[in-house]
Amino acid sequence: MSDSSRSRKRMTGAERREQLIQIGRTLFAEKGFDGTSVEEIAATAKVSKPVVYEHFGGKEGIYAVVIDREMQRLLSLVSQALVASHARVKLERAALALLQYIEESSEGFQILVRDSHAASGTGTFASLISDIAGQVEDVLADEFRERGYDPNLAPMYAQMLVGMTALTGQWWLEERRPRREEVAAHLVNLSWNGLTGLDPNPGLTAASRGLVLTPTTEPRTAPRPNERELKEQEKARREHEKLRERELKEQEKARERELKELERARERELKEQEKVRREQEKARERELKEQEKARERELKELERAREREQRERDRQREREEREEQRSQEARARAKAAEDPADTEADRVP
Repeated sequence: MSDSSRSRKRMTGAERREQLIQIGRTLFAEKGFDGTSVEEIAATAKVSKPVVYEHFGGKEGIYAVVIDREMQRLLSLVSQALVASHARVKLERAALALLQYIEESSEGFQILVRDSHAASGTGTFASLISDIAGQVEDVLADEFRERGYDPNLAPMYAQMLVGMTALTGQWWLEERRPRREEVAAHLVNLSWNGLTGLDPNPGLTAASRGLVLTPTTEPRTAPRPNERELKEQEKARREHEKLRERELKEQEKARERELKELERARERELKEQEKVRREQEKARERELKEQEKARERELKELERAREREQRERDRQREREEREEQRSQEARARAKAAEDPADTEADRVP
């Protein structure tokens, strides 16, 4: 063992659990439940995976503690806000409570609004909002009765009011402007005065200005699992690993089938291409044969045309020779008729 290892302070079980909870809280806020792995939690904490499984049975156990703490903290702040005597002050303080929680516990609020994973066992952000709406419902019911309105409508109005405030909180989580009290004043302006009676310069009452609430419940840690729970968790982990192995095998088989199908498709494509190529070659051969036949026919036609032309020239020459011969004979006869004496003289010796 190295000197640094000896000098390093060993954490107690409670300290290690709290460390894992805080690391998990940061990772869940950044990446969500599905995007966070036990390996990543263990690596950040510089411990092995079995340490995480020993304390929480997996990331699900850490997530459940984180969700429980955040819900308890937010509910505690809102519950304190709703103990004021006047209805408007209650609305102001409830809005301030939510915005204070967002301001002080941004990571926690990010985890809640991601919609809590089923593994938490504590419900979702929607169920948390419903819990808060249930408390606001009592406030509205009393106000409705005093003003002559139907108190049975209070649950619906409570959902509207809390939903509006929660969505504004989600928006303010990213914007962070204007200031917390100014946002709360505008929320109350709309919910208390309505659109037709909006105050152009809304502000909080003196009873709510500068209010900072303190959660009444301490963060709770999950109880250390007993031997039976550890066995169950180990069994669940092994089942999860087996399921994961089956999924990987199925994925591998699916990839193999896909590759085989792609190979068969490629072979079919090559065969089709070869068939098309042969068809094209045959068509080209037929075309060349047709062209050769056409040239042969053309040559024969040219040869026959030349023969006809030659015969025509021969006949023309024969006609010309006969004409010339007849012309010569006619000239000879004419000459003989014109000069008979010379002819007789030529005959006397």
